[in-house]
Amino acid sequence: MTAAAGDIEKAAGVLRAGGLVAFPTETVYGLGADASDPAAVSRIYQAKGRPSTHPLIVHLAGAEHLDGWVEKLPGPARLLAQHFWPGPLTLVLRRGPRVSSATTGGLETVGVRVPDHPVALALLSAFGGGAAAPSANRFGSVSPTTAGHVRAELGDAVDFVLDGGPCQVGVESTIVDATSDTLSVLRPGGVPREDLEAVLGSSLEVPSVSPIRVPGQHPSHYAPRARVVLVEPGRVAAEAERARKLGHQVGVFLPPSLDGAVPEARAVVAVPASPAEYARGLYGFLRELDRAGCDLIVASLPEEKGLGLAIANRLRRAAGPRG
Repeated sequence: MTAAAGDIEKAAGVLRAGGLVAFPTETVYGLGADASDPAAVSRIYQAKGRPSTHPLIVHLAGAEHLDGWVEKLPGPARLLAQHFWPGPLTLVLRRGPRVSSATTGGLETVGVRVPDHPVALALLSAFGGGAAAPSANRFGSVSPTTAGHVRAELGDAVDFVLDGGPCQVGVESTIVDATSDTLSVLRPGGVPREDLEAVLGSSLEVPSVSPIRVPGQHPSHYAPRARVVLVEPGRVAAEAERARKLGHQVGVFLPPSLDGAVPEARAVVAVPASPAEYARGLYGFLRELDRAGCDLIVASLPEEKGLGLAIANRLRRAAGPRG
């Protein structure tokens, strides 16, 4: 789906006026505001219930628009930008003078990316600036991959919603610390680590604790209303049965390895064998089990390579401690 030209211009006008626009990207729907306007950015935090110390990612129409938003683009970062922009890659760099400190959560670094979605790129081109845009949902909850998800969760808190159809990647961007020549992955996402390493010709660390605050680091994140319990794939059916006997309304993520062994549960989602299909559907699956009235979801982690690393990251955060 492609938004009408009139809707693009209207949304750009909302951004110029300091308003909030939800717009599609290839990863998830973002909640955008003018990244150079502290008052506009503060509305993002208010709408999401997000702590103001959690930095936001600046979305741009192209790498040629980086001037003023970042201090410089080091060689390794430039190489990754050339290969993966537009696309689901965020580079963390030293901030430039155009970016509001509200956008960076008070940090001297900023995450920037160029989304790979025609509606997002048309909006950013028409706006002519950078849009600070976290996922368009309440802080810590399941990210939205359709315009309907945004409207259901944020309602009137958003001034305008651009509908660009379902998101094709389905999990957020990979975040890479590019503040020095030694790069590392701060959040696994839509660009697999292996693809980054192939371009760089060197390995990338994925530290368990990031030296830089970035989105998605909260102990509980991407979480449905139901509690998520992670077990080994061979234990999914047994754990679902145990929880059912304890009185839970159980939802199950049935891994491909258990094909045909469907446990008794309130709702069952058959996990796609393709990691790309799993990533695309992950947040929709979590929302589906919430709608089915489940209070507990039993799932297992996929093999942590390729997009499986990003899926496992999201499931671990979804299963994290609730505040």
